[in-house]
Amino acid sequence: MSAGAARQGGRGGHDEDALGTAYDARLMRRLWAYVRPYPRLVLGSLALLPLITLVSLAQPWLFKVAIDEHVTPRRLDGLAWLGALFVAAMIAEHAVRFAQIYVMQLLGQGAMNDLRRDLYRHLLTRRAAFFDRQPVGRLMTRVLGDVESINEAFAAGLITIVGDFVTLVGIVVVMALLDARLTLLALCTSPVLFAVAWLFRDFIRNAFREVRTRIARLNAFSQEHLQGMKVVQLFARDRQVLAEFDQLNAAHRDANTTGIRYDAMLYAIVEALGSIAVAGLLWYAGGEIVRGAVTFGVLVAFIEYLQKFYTPIRDLSTKYTIMQQAMASAERIFSLLDVAEPDAPVLPAAAPGADRAALAELRNVSFSYHRGDPVLQDVSLRVCPGQTLALVGATGSGKSTVIKLLARLYEPDSGEIRFAGRDLRSIAAAEVRRRITVVPQDVFLFSGTVRDNVALWQELPPGAVEAAAGRVGLDRALARRGRTLDDAVLERGANFSAGEKQLIAFARALARDPEMLVLDEATANVDPETERLIEEGLGELVRGRTTIVIAHRLSTIERADAILVLHKGRIVETGTHADLLRQAGVYARLYRLQYAAAPKAASASM
Repeated sequence: MSAGAARQGGRGGHDEDALGTAYDARLMRRLWAYVRPYPRLVLGSLALLPLITLVSLAQPWLFKVAIDEHVTPRRLDGLAWLGALFVAAMIAEHAVRFAQIYVMQLLGQGAMNDLRRDLYRHLLTRRAAFFDRQPVGRLMTRVLGDVESINEAFAAGLITIVGDFVTLVGIVVVMALLDARLTLLALCTSPVLFAVAWLFRDFIRNAFREVRTRIARLNAFSQEHLQGMKVVQLFARDRQVLAEFDQLNAAHRDANTTGIRYDAMLYAIVEALGSIAVAGLLWYAGGEIVRGAVTFGVLVAFIEYLQKFYTPIRDLSTKYTIMQQAMASAERIFSLLDVAEPDAPVLPAAAPGADRAALAELRNVSFSYHRGDPVLQDVSLRVCPGQTLALVGATGSGKSTVIKLLARLYEPDSGEIRFAGRDLRSIAAAEVRRRITVVPQDVFLFSGTVRDNVALWQELPPGAVEAAAGRVGLDRALARRGRTLDDAVLERGANFSAGEKQLIAFARALARDPEMLVLDEATANVDPETERLIEEGLGELVRGRTTIVIAHRLSTIERADAILVLHKGRIVETGTHADLLRQAGVYARLYRLQYAAAPKAASASM
């Protein structure tokens, strides 16, 4: 196996494909909470099961009556009525079975719709640290694949197994009423049949697990390389990637082949045992018929009942595996739903000693994404209303982390963050993000239109989108390419340049009119012509608004009211642009390095 394939088959892949017990009372109680709102569908589905059994068992009985009371004595009176009853029983069986399946599907779809909604709502309320720990592919599997596995159990699992059990009991009872001796003979292969089904249950379960493992690896590999297709093509990796895909695809094919082999073997063995039982029945009942102890109609009915008896047993292993997979999926879903965010403490709006002059304030804040690896250490800063504060530092110095803490994407390890005189933890995360708008460097665009991506499908005042687009120059940038706000945006904004995406992000922020605006490397990916459009609207964008600017380009923060220089998670310098240049410290060194490189880059491009 290649290195890439091995990576895909790590611990996470096996976690996705673990199989649990076929029945877990604790999980079933939690699933019942989603079934309980549909009592009529539950009762209706259960009520139809005995009807299916009744009309199914009636057909061989009608055969017996027709043969013994009409065909054998050659008495045709009433035979037509029996034929009509037999046809009616067949039609009724299929009609009731259709109704039962339809009701079960309605129940499953309703319950799974509620479960999927709760799961997605739960994900929407998680903080950024949660998504750092959970791969997107795994969350997609929870929302789609695992919920669908449980839905499959509704359609072909628990209720169907109950129906099969009722049918098996009914068959044994009817056969015993017809002839107890023939019943014992007909069921003599049953112990072997159940033993074979139990043995193949493990074989089929293991084969099913292997198929799921292989498809998980194949999906992960395909998703990763389709997302990185540009890199694959630019570095001419297409042959190697295709070879790895062929290897994973062949492994998936082989796993499926193994499962098909076991299923075919079980089918053949069950059919063989059924044939042996029928042969024994014919041998014994034939002599009994000659002696007059058994009628020919009874023999025909027994053969029909045997066929109905072996069918659910043949499917038992498959249904057992479906239930195992459903229980494993339920375990993973509820484990995810049980991940709770810490509740924000109830704090006063303005604690004693709060600095009401500052809109936002960090007091001795420390934070680390991973324990033992601090990103911020004892950071303190304050931003007053209407002030423009710039954060400067090398990559990894902690600039963006400050913004993530302000937006409550993460909680600090120690220290205190205040906003508008209140402890940030006392303000709902949704309110914080309404009052603080971040314009990131990497802008994410959704499928839809430009207007949708500016408004983000929220109800804004009439003309707000157009006004925001005009103020930041988005309308002019679109007009250069013959576009409008109603033009389509492809997945992830593939049909827009980096500069156009940044302009859309500016318009998105301005349309919300936030109290605090954060520009996180917001002009780093903008071409010179588009940057001129941004510069024209940037002054109006920040006028009268508290702004925090994070930028590698020092030219974008020269006009800031105050500049904080971060180095290895600590604030090492504070002042205006002119003050920091006079200090000849970290900021001055960064400034000289950047502007010393500019002439060389300019001459190299000429």
